[in-house]
Amino acid sequence: MPHFLDIHTTDKSALRAMIDQARAIKDARNGLPKATPDAEQPLANHMVALIFEKPSTRTRVSFDVGVRQMGGQTMVLSGNEMQLGHGETIADTARVLSRYVDLIMIRTFEETVLQEMAEYASVPVINGLTNRSHPCQIMADVMTFEEHRGPIAGRKVVWCGDGNNVCASFLHAAGQFGFDLTFTGPEALDPDPEFVARARDQGAQVEIIRDPARAVEGADLVVADTWVSMHDSQSNRERRHNLLRPYQVNDALMAQAKPDALFMHCLPAHREEEVTNAVMDGPQSVVFDEAENRLHAQKAIMRYCLGV
Repeated sequence: MPHFLDIHTTDKSALRAMIDQARAIKDARNGLPKATPDAEQPLANHMVALIFEKPSTRTRVSFDVGVRQMGGQTMVLSGNEMQLGHGETIADTARVLSRYVDLIMIRTFEETVLQEMAEYASVPVINGLTNRSHPCQIMADVMTFEEHRGPIAGRKVVWCGDGNNVCASFLHAAGQFGFDLTFTGPEALDPDPEFVARARDQGAQVEIIRDPARAVEGADLVVADTWVSMHDSQSNRERRHNLLRPYQVNDALMAQAKPDALFMHCLPAHREEEVTNAVMDGPQSVVFDEAENRLHAQKAIMRYCLGV
């Protein structure tokens, strides 16, 4: 079953084909009104279930629009409506949904929910985000870098802040796409050692450098993410802010990177916290290209899963 659960569990050649197809999809839409269907309608007569245990803006809109532009239909379901793993087991939910729809995208909290859904579904399952990883985002990020700067292989990516789920998927991608990754952040928020080791085993140079100015030297891409989750308590927010304040991406930090280095953020951003307005809105920022490319990258992912 061609699921898309994580970057490191997907074949390298398939990942490259998805990036190339995403760029072709985007090129084909240039100049068209946003509501115009794609010339190709590969999802015609296909129904896609979009499950959101975790709230979303970009993931929900980009998947919904993507399915519709490719001729398919969506069924959007919230965690409250489904009560995943409470009123009915995840395995039974997967079996039932597979009788109704052709593809399932799930954005959830626990990795085990995603894995169980994929194990028991008889249709492909896409990871829209878990607490452990966010592969669709990083596919869009790789696409965005390459459309601005060419192949990402051999480049230096610097992650500033918290070694969270998005950072994890960047580590997965480092091994699969052949770029190097430097993490700069407090030791208490280091990325999972398992993910670091896997990327190194695949030939990527992965470094952990506490001094952010030294970390970004020679960087081709600097990436940040929010310091706090919407679910964090006030006391935890204050603790994380204190830990992460030295790792804010600002003009002074970007000046240490290559002159043509790009800045990315998966959004939503807390401006003047993890990144300043000057960087977010500056010439090195590609955050809104990155957001748009979620649409195109996910179209390619869905086509891969459905074989269309």
